[in-house]
Amino acid sequence: MIAAVERPPVDWFALSPELSLLAAAGICLLAAVLVPAGARRATAALVGAGGFAAAFVFAVLLYDRSPDGESIIGGVIRRDRFGAMAALIIAGVGFAAVWISYAEPLKEHTAEYYSLLAAAGAGMIFLAHANSLMTLFLGLEWFSISLYILCAIDRERERSLEAGLKYLIVGGFGSAVLLFGSAFVYGSTGQLQFEKIADAVGAQNLAHDSMLLFGLAMILAGLGFKVSAAPFHMWTPDVYEGAPSPVTAFMSAATKVAALMLMLRVLFTAFPQEARSWTIAVAVLACASLAVGNLAALVQTRVKRLLAYSSISHAGFMLIAIASNNELGAKALVYYLIPYSAMSLGAFGVVAARERELGGREVTLENLAGMGWERPLLGVSMWAFMLGFAGLPPTGGFLGKFYVFSAAYDRGWLWLVIVGIAATAVSLYYYLAVIRALYLRPSAELQFAAGGQPPRDILLNLGVLACFVVTVGSFFAAGPLLDLAGKAVQTL
Repeated sequence: MIAAVERPPVDWFALSPELSLLAAAGICLLAAVLVPAGARRATAALVGAGGFAAAFVFAVLLYDRSPDGESIIGGVIRRDRFGAMAALIIAGVGFAAVWISYAEPLKEHTAEYYSLLAAAGAGMIFLAHANSLMTLFLGLEWFSISLYILCAIDRERERSLEAGLKYLIVGGFGSAVLLFGSAFVYGSTGQLQFEKIADAVGAQNLAHDSMLLFGLAMILAGLGFKVSAAPFHMWTPDVYEGAPSPVTAFMSAATKVAALMLMLRVLFTAFPQEARSWTIAVAVLACASLAVGNLAALVQTRVKRLLAYSSISHAGFMLIAIASNNELGAKALVYYLIPYSAMSLGAFGVVAARERELGGREVTLENLAGMGWERPLLGVSMWAFMLGFAGLPPTGGFLGKFYVFSAAYDRGWLWLVIVGIAATAVSLYYYLAVIRALYLRPSAELQFAAGGQPPRDILLNLGVLACFVVTVGSFFAAGPLLDLAGKAVQTL
């Protein structure tokens, strides 16, 4: 007689953000076949926004009711404020992304689009709560597969199909590298859970074991693909440029939140004994990302490609926080991700608005001319986003970089601070070039493809306005946000 299998108790409340988004994804799929075509877009968008709003509310409750972190469901999931903070940011990004996406000219698969957006958000939140190499890989593949399809969902655009294919190939390679690294770590320690990996390394004196270090290096490389860190960045410019702009907006912000916070959790929890090795490796990745991202952005004229290289550069700044390996660095990373997500989402939202005005043509610095005068709200918002990317006040980007540099200085890595400041100085050239294009070029140079300006997209404007409020508000409300970030880090 076969013995009954003992199943671990399931904490459904800890999974409530993911479950709400999965429910929204399922309802959107039903809407794709049951709702009349004329009402399909509005219905799916409303359900998708509701799913992200519910996930945000559940994340707030989860943050409040998880003052002490604990491992649940057989130890494969971590219920703590750190994961809840990631869920808060991802749900907020997804909610605004639905607004920005509503008027995107998709002729078909509109309901499926919102279903995939909700499914990707659920996968990212699940990844942020991962406490095992197994759930790490499952969460990574969960949201990656959704994003592969979203990048190629506009089948009438050749560049969209190309972006989806490139992301699939390179992303699959990155996932394979991470999976092989996980296998090496498991082969060395015999453990999958992060805390047990650390315990096994200490008990068996494996701190300098070659198999363990090789596995750790491959895990770092796999996560490097997801955060767009150099030299694993090669997919980023082409995919960001080819994918529909709302997809790029969501991907650029939410993916970084999930992957960087997961990287911080893995390194701090599973590999504290190898800190001397991985801090140097992460610092090297940070320097490479800063160099590649900023130098390549200097010669870009297409705005989406410029923002893609900017994303690579900001991955470098955030990796400095992880490389610092101290509490201030962890807190700085969590705080920095809040204004960065808003700036990235909002900037690509402005690009999406301009693309619609140009009839689908790509946005360049030339045809961005005069937008600051024609669309005052979008112009001022884009101006604020560029200042935030450059690390200038009064935006949260300024304080984010300040705390990142402070963490590196506290560690004693003054050289890394100097590299970061030099990269920031270089970035001023291309960020100010965008502002110049918005205001200092005559709008008469631009001719709209449809003959006259199209009607304003109210939902997109509201989404961009929300991003503007967070970008500037995170500067003036830095104290409460840093307090939230600090409490989240303490539960790691």
